[in-house]
Amino acid sequence: MTINRMASTTEYDLSGRICASLDKHLALAILEFLASRASSGASADAIREAKLAVVEKTYMCDYAVDLYCEARQTKDVPEHLKKRKEEVLVTLNELKEKVAPIVDFLSKSENVKLLKSDRAQNMSFLQNEFQIGPSQVDALFSFAKWMYECGNYNAAHEYLYHYRTLSSHPEKNTSALWGRIASSILLQDFQSALDDVVKLKELLENDTFAPVQRQLQQKSWLMHWSLFVFFNHENGMNGLVDLFTQDRYLTAIQLCAPHLLRYLVVAVLVGKKRTRLLKDLVRVISQERYEYSDPITEFVRCLYVDYDFEGAQEKLEQCAFVLEGDFFLIAKKDAFIEAAREQLFSQYCAIHKCIDLEALSKQLGMQTEDTERWLVNLIRGSRLQASIDSGAGTITIKNQGLSSYEQLLEKARGLSLRTFSLANNVMLFSKSAV
Repeated sequence: MTINRMASTTEYDLSGRICASLDKHLALAILEFLASRASSGASADAIREAKLAVVEKTYMCDYAVDLYCEARQTKDVPEHLKKRKEEVLVTLNELKEKVAPIVDFLSKSENVKLLKSDRAQNMSFLQNEFQIGPSQVDALFSFAKWMYECGNYNAAHEYLYHYRTLSSHPEKNTSALWGRIASSILLQDFQSALDDVVKLKELLENDTFAPVQRQLQQKSWLMHWSLFVFFNHENGMNGLVDLFTQDRYLTAIQLCAPHLLRYLVVAVLVGKKRTRLLKDLVRVISQERYEYSDPITEFVRCLYVDYDFEGAQEKLEQCAFVLEGDFFLIAKKDAFIEAAREQLFSQYCAIHKCIDLEALSKQLGMQTEDTERWLVNLIRGSRLQASIDSGAGTITIKNQGLSSYEQLLEKARGLSLRTFSLANNVMLFSKSAV
């Protein structure tokens, strides 16, 4: 059984689509999440089988044995797993012999300090002083990859770093950067992962001679992998919006992975300073509606395209269940619901001057008393000009229109963003033409 065929726990579960663009080890993290939420029965069995299928493709042989015995309810280890473990250990020992000189060199901090930023100079230095040549450096790459497949992410992370300081092989250097990102994520070192995401993004953007399909696919993969980083980094929501809204990445979303719009919507709403991007985002959501939609994207469309407040409220209720079942979004549930209510209220105020509190409570899915307290806090913490009449049970909205100065600033901000994007595209085109 493959990841894509595993049973979905909800109608809007994206686990299969997300895992299809992830490394096996990253996919395991999502499968562990699903396993923790699955009840006993067919769903739990399907996830257990999916985990076993993934782990058997790695070199984590002991883990594969444990999963097999659990899934089959037996203590007898099958021959194919015994044989695989033997083969892994043989290859591992062979690799250890090949990399012994360079690993010994890198194990001493005083030696590492002798390395420079110039890779060619480093190789010449190692060859002349320590008789370490390109073959040992290539073996270091293979050894690091083997360590990663065995689940030794610390060793893989360290050796891949050293490999990139020594090797000038472009494809392997890019592969090593992918490996470092995955290792950092699995070690929960999200700052290091973010730094490498930025480096990988630059490498992909400079690879202008690659086929268009490959460029789109790699950008799609990078966005999928970066979800682990952005939803665990303190400034992750801004980082996600910055990456996903760039023209080439937004194109990759529309052509390869429209389901990523879910995460972009959440990042824009939760990162409240970025809500000015909603207009452009709503346009994309409307275009891609027939390719992909879920309660989160439909909430925004109902609110900003149809001005269907009842429909938006229904979608918001469904959003809570979608967020709870999403590996990346479960921690953002409360923040998203709060931000979504604020957007719903803001839009409601834009077309109503006097609002009945009871009617508003129904729109927000809250009790009247809770709505009144929520509004008081909202008015205090924002520039909203409104007054609440508890006796009449109404809230009066004063003119919320932008001043001429604010309208000018908003137009200038949009023009600046479009100009920057155009200039960036011209520069990239000029580089590819040279």
